[in-house]
Amino acid sequence: MDEIEDPWHSRPIDVHRWSDHPEVVQFVDRVWDENNGYLPKDVVVGKSGPKPKMAFRKQLRVLILDLYVAWLDDPELSIGVPMSVNAWKTNSRYNALHLSKNLIPIINALDEAGLIDLAKGSYTAPGSKGNRNTRVRASIKMQGWFAKAKFEREDIGRAEGEEVIVLKDDKNSQIEYTDTPETNRMRDEVLAYNELIAASFIDIPSLQDPVIEPEENSDSRMIRLDGDPPRTRRIFSRSAWQFNGRFYGGWWQRINSDWRSQIFINDAPTIEVDFQGLHINLIYAELGEEIVGDPYDISPIEFPGFPPILVRNMIKRLVLTAMNAKDKSSSYRAFRDGFSANHVGKQLTNEELDKFLEAFLTRNPKLEDHMFSDKGIQLMRVDGEITAHIHRHFTERGIPVLSVHDSYIIDCTRVAEMRAAMAKASEEVVGRPLATSIKLQDMPEYSEVTDGILKAHIQNRKDVRCQGYLDRMLEHEAKLGKGGQPGQSPTP
Repeated sequence: MDEIEDPWHSRPIDVHRWSDHPEVVQFVDRVWDENNGYLPKDVVVGKSGPKPKMAFRKQLRVLILDLYVAWLDDPELSIGVPMSVNAWKTNSRYNALHLSKNLIPIINALDEAGLIDLAKGSYTAPGSKGNRNTRVRASIKMQGWFAKAKFEREDIGRAEGEEVIVLKDDKNSQIEYTDTPETNRMRDEVLAYNELIAASFIDIPSLQDPVIEPEENSDSRMIRLDGDPPRTRRIFSRSAWQFNGRFYGGWWQRINSDWRSQIFINDAPTIEVDFQGLHINLIYAELGEEIVGDPYDISPIEFPGFPPILVRNMIKRLVLTAMNAKDKSSSYRAFRDGFSANHVGKQLTNEELDKFLEAFLTRNPKLEDHMFSDKGIQLMRVDGEITAHIHRHFTERGIPVLSVHDSYIIDCTRVAEMRAAMAKASEEVVGRPLATSIKLQDMPEYSEVTDGILKAHIQNRKDVRCQGYLDRMLEHEAKLGKGGQPGQSPTP
């Protein structure tokens, strides 16, 4: 077995990974039959008393499938697995396959058999950044088996019944809740949205391989466009429905604006439309005030050595960070942590950040009380509700839209409809239509995009389809023709 050198290069285990493909079943049976000598007797033959809701061998299947997917994405990538018996809640709404504490001896058996690499978890103190779950990944031996397996990534799907309305506590842990008519309504809407998105072909036509590599010196991971069917969840925070409520999911939320500008939906170029200075505008609306122009434009104030566009971008990030923070020190620390090591923003002192913030508040004095106010989590609840209105509008019409919190990617022929829907949604939620703008690559925010500029941009995107993209589009159409996504919920 190899040592896991970087246990932080990982992601949590996906407890909803599933497939009924015959070759998958045979593969898991082989692992089980050849290695059950390493398993405790009660796992192999079953102990007396009530049977588990999910058979042990099927729990092994979930783990192997997730190890396989992680290996395909990156052979060095580990998955984090809690090894405490109290961490596995069989009846949790977030555990549709009813995985149980019996997964722990299965993991230990695989480790003893040399089929996985394992780095034990660590615990320093409550809330410590050094705390982490145990990390596991396929060993060289298991990778060899994966390489010879007679199933592929497309044969692996997801279990039915995965929860899409998530409530978290202040430690970011999922917590249980009792359904209400409102949570049922939200769930139905998200499921309908996910069904539409899964049936749509969403890709980047210039990519021969459906992979976006991480930027140099970046902590981000490689992003695959052909992985799981996109699954959006609506997440609420701090054990309360009035906090957060944004929509999360989809690889388009994890790529930069340059890549997003290249997305095609159902083989049509797209345009991204966003709300101008959304959270700033939401506060102005709350105060009953009108905002004039770009709130982040502090000219003619100058900062020697900093280009105006860099000043604006850093002020925007600083202000949004300050509204999300409870105090200045944590805000400034979070601001610097958001930059790569060689970015000038990483080196800014507290005194320099004070000057940036002072310049912004000179331009927007009414916002002073909202700095370091923990306001962001409440504003996210408002923009989440606006997005819910927009999702509902287009999903009911069968039109796929990709949301990125305060911006929306749509077929280039429907830009006017999108802007109208955004105006209506914001008016219904906050009492006034909020300003929107079209985002185009290499054009500053708040720039006016004329019909001519828009048409030229769309025309330039039409002749970029490579063979790999065309092949993926044919595969998508064939998959839908065969009845949809692979993998069905198992019987216990």
